Amino acid sequence: MRVSGVLRFLALIFALVTTWIFIRSYISLNAKTIRLPRWLSLVTKEILVRAKCGLAKPCPKEFFAFKISSGAANVVGPTMCFENQVIMSPVKNNVGRGLNIALVNGTTGMVLTQKCFDMYSGEVKLLVKFLKEIPEGTLVLVASYDDPGTRLNDETRKLLSSLGSSYAKQLGFRDSWVFLGAKDLKDKSPFEQFLKNNPNTNKYEGWPELLELEGCVPRKIP
Repeated sequence: MRVSGVLRFLALIFALVTTWIFIRSYISLNAKTIRLPRWLSLVTKEILVRAKCGLAKPCPKEFFAFKISSGAANVVGPTMCFENQVIMSPVKNNVGRGLNIALVNGTTGMVLTQKCFDMYSGEVKLLVKFLKEIPEGTLVLVASYDDPGTRLNDETRKLLSSLGSSYAKQLGFRDSWVFLGAKDLKDKSPFEQFLKNNPNTNKYEGWPELLELEGCVPRKIP
């Protein structure tokens, strides 16, 4: 009995060793030989190269990525992202009713300042002073919230138009507006969206729908 038991045990060991050798001949345990399916590899690469500010694809090397969202009625404030940095948002608690404006150095991409101007009951002269003091070569990001146009006068509309806006002259009560321009822009900016406050088409009763503007703006070459 003892001999037969030993033989059975050795037979079991032999079977296990043979099976292990067989498996090793077909499957390498070396991590270098592991290959992901092609589709999974593409997904992994997409995650690794996720575009800044949530854009669909990355911007070219000499361009800045940006995304601007207007406020939704008088409930949710606007959001601004530049080169993956959230400049203004309700979460940061630095947005307000009226016009929300951020200034960015057009060469370095550095955020210079951000402010909000109440265009319903605020002082328009504060906005005029701010716009006149914008340095040359500065990118100007603008997002409306609630009411961006009641206090605007001819001077402010002219200053905003000089930044490349096509709609500043008609901006009015509770209109929705997002815009990216520049201090020394000679032509109209291609980065602008505008919706007129219209009771027949408004999404939020007294306000038009939220607007989103995103894209790649060329870096200013010094």
